[in-house]
Amino acid sequence: MRILLVEDDSRIRKDVATALESAGYVVQCQSDGEEAWFMGDTESYAAAILDLGLPGMDGLTVLKRWRAEGRDFPVLVLTARGTWSERVEGIDAGADDYLPKPFRMEELVARLRAIIRRSGGQANPLVIVGDAELDTRQMRLSVHGVPVNLSPQEYRLVAYLMLHKGRVVSQQELSEHLQSVHFERESNAIEVLVGRVRRKLPIALIETRRGFGYIVDDQAQSS
Repeated sequence: MRILLVEDDSRIRKDVATALESAGYVVQCQSDGEEAWFMGDTESYAAAILDLGLPGMDGLTVLKRWRAEGRDFPVLVLTARGTWSERVEGIDAGADDYLPKPFRMEELVARLRAIIRRSGGQANPLVIVGDAELDTRQMRLSVHGVPVNLSPQEYRLVAYLMLHKGRVVSQQELSEHLQSVHFERESNAIEVLVGRVRRKLPIALIETRRGFGYIVDDQAQSS
């Protein structure tokens, strides 16, 4: 899943990006508020982590403009300003959660996972679809209680589809959320990746909808 990280402190930005990538996310970074607003307005993201003290355009204005323009991806606000009135202002502007600096990286990742789950109507960190169970905390897929050995890229594919179970996801959307510097951009890259995952699964978890994309149905039974 692709995350937009907006932070003007280069050290914090690098540390957060490293932690998110280790947790299985694809991260795009920005330090300028005006550029961040444009990226969030024109690209697809699973969530954004947004600092309030930004050059160009402050984070609160960025958030208000995203929401005014109908951009509804979840946003986790970061700020060194931790007064209750500022927190209320951020939540009222459309933030899904608020984390004051300094923070522990483990808490940031946990909060991010939580707002992404909630945005998909999934409160539990365990996503169960038929015989398959996805543990978003451990980044692990199990079928019939047996862990499936997936590469990070394969895990991101399965996680994105399971977190959006019941909805057809296009190849373009999957490509956007799986894209990284190591991801192959050939036209059939998603098709090849889905094929690799299917060969590792003992159940028919991922269905193809010709001309539309892929879907994980609510009932994935043994194949």
